[in-house]
Amino acid sequence: MLELMILLICVCILVSALLAVLLNNLLAAIVSGGLASLFASISFLLLAAPDVAMTEAAIGSGLATFIFLYALRKTGYWENRE
Repeated sequence: MLELMILLICVCILVSALLAVLLNNLLAAIVSGGLASLFASISFLLLAAPDVAMTEAAIGSGLATFIFLYALRKTGYWENRE
């Protein structure tokens, strides 16, 4: 059962990473990249590495996504879209 859950999480990582690369909308790509990192932290937790899972969740999906969104805002992405 655990192997099936890990396999499902790995498929979710691949799908969200492919979406992050293939999407034309930058906001959706950033969110999808953060989602891939969040799925990675869940897989680390299932593989009995809680310290790595917490670090990946905090830095990978939290801080990195926030920095990308902040940079997107500073470049005037939303003002240029209208």
